[in-house]
Amino acid sequence: GKCMDDTSSGLIGDPFQNSFTTTLFLLPASRRGPCDFNISHNFVANFIWNVPGPKSGVMSYLAGGWQTGAIVTVSTGIPTTPFIGGDPLGLINADAAVYPDYVPGCNPINPNWKSTHGSYINTACYTPPVAPAAIATDPTKCIPYTNTTTADTCQQLFGNAGRNSVVGPSSFNLDFSVFKNFPVHRISESFNVQFRAEFFNVLNHPNFLLPNFNEGNNQIMNPDGSKVNAVIDSTGTYDPRQIQFGLKVIW
Repeated sequence: GKCMDDTSSGLIGDPFQNSFTTTLFLLPASRRGPCDFNISHNFVANFIWNVPGPKSGVMSYLAGGWQTGAIVTVSTGIPTTPFIGGDPLGLINADAAVYPDYVPGCNPINPNWKSTHGSYINTACYTPPVAPAAIATDPTKCIPYTNTTTADTCQQLFGNAGRNSVVGPSSFNLDFSVFKNFPVHRISESFNVQFRAEFFNVLNHPNFLLPNFNEGNNQIMNPDGSKVNAVIDSTGTYDPRQIQFGLKVIW
């Protein structure tokens, strides 16, 4: 699926950690993008298997009555917006956000982010907004970013990177269970004592939140145009591996 909107949050009480509550009204193209809660692909499968075994005799108490099951959940991540920190546009707004320019054809996600200390967004794919040379060289129209090697940058210009243009890390979870049933026909035909062993997130697979989640933003540039690593600093969605045992009586 795909959800598109102009904003997913309200001015009072932002329900999403990846939102900008005050987007620019006069720039509708900058507001249009995937919803903050958009998940493009989501897959859930589950099964319960009655393991074949002897139905009667002494061996049925050891090798019979076994069941196993699993639930697997896989989904793509939620989107996020790379932006320039501070308030280079002079909006005098605590939630002001200026998009950088995106380098066409560049992969905005660092494929080796897990081995580079969590630097998830590829900052090489972004530059401060660039204006035509005639405007960039006119000090009455344009103030350049001071800490960048990119030519003709302009603080008065809104970049083209776009709202929610980067998809966060995907998630994966596998729950697994093993049951052993002990029928007690002397009590009744349906009386059954079941031992249960359940493993939640059995692979102990970590699922990561959006970059800079603890800081509440995905800033990739300082107000002077210098780059900032948008790092993965939090896990979420599923807890570490948990194991529980239970005894269930069914009649």
